[in-house]
Amino acid sequence: MGFTTGLLGGITLTTSLLYLSLRLHTDNRSHQSALLRQQSTLLQNIVAPPPPVPAPLPREVRAGVLESAKDRWNAELERNVRSVQNVDWEEWGRWAEDGVSRVWRRAFAKSQEAVDRAAGNA
Repeated sequence: MGFTTGLLGGITLTTSLLYLSLRLHTDNRSHQSALLRQQSTLLQNIVAPPPPVPAPLPREVRAGVLESAKDRWNAELERNVRSVQNVDWEEWGRWAEDGVSRVWRRAFAKSQEAVDRAAGNA
């Protein structure tokens, strides 16, 4: 290894180590500074708490035609779902059974009349 190569290698190694150690020192100091600032703020808030922040004013945004249509659709859908949920299914089942039995009795009575007429004609 020649004089120039050794000199350049030594300078590179020295500056790299110097840069890394300064960078580490700077990062540590900024971290310590942030911690001290945080602790100072906490202590100040304990001694003299800041005034409460007023609530933000509500913002009114006018809905467009599409949003209004969506809202109406959703309201109608909710109303229909609630009506289906509020149905007394046992009562509805009894009503359906009664209707089917009435239709069955009529059909059976008509078929019985047809059988009786056919037997009377024979």
